Amino acid sequence: MIDKDSIILIVQIIAALGVVVSVIYLGLQIRQQNIITKAQFGHSLTQRLYDRYFQSSKDSEYAEFLSTDWHADKYDPVEGWRISMAIMTYLVDLFDVYDKVQDGLVDKSHLETRMRTLKLGVMKTPIARGVWQQWKGNRSKAFIDWFESEIYADSKANIDENLFKESANNMNVTRD
Repeated sequence: MIDKDSIILIVQIIAALGVVVSVIYLGLQIRQQNIITKAQFGHSLTQRLYDRYFQSSKDSEYAEFLSTDWHADKYDPVEGWRISMAIMTYLVDLFDVYDKVQDGLVDKSHLETRMRTLKLGVMKTPIARGVWQQWKGNRSKAFIDWFESEIYADSKANIDENLFKESANNMNVTRD
């Protein structure tokens, strides 16, 4: 016959095994939830690009705006403002994707897709350089160094702090 101490020991072993099994199950659930979360973030990022591309194809005014030469030194204030807002939209999207990649929430391919688009020349226009000068103060030094090496590394032109001031004056966003 089993004594009382043996029964208590058997119950404790069974309870310990139950805890181990519960922890393993919880770990599997957390892993699965992380995979689902990553997939959802990835889908939402892809959806943002898809919406932008689809808008370009169905909205002729938007497509005409995107196809204008953004490299001019001076703009009509309304046109300059529209270009500036479009560039800000690209940057805010990029900031979000960069942060999600750094946190391990999405694949780096989402970031690379956006950077390929920006490397086509948008960020090398005077107005984009001015917008970048304004927005870079909101980002970490690591991001700034990464972004500028990706976008401006092959450019001999330094990023001029006066570009923001010049473009801001042209677009009616600063006051003396």
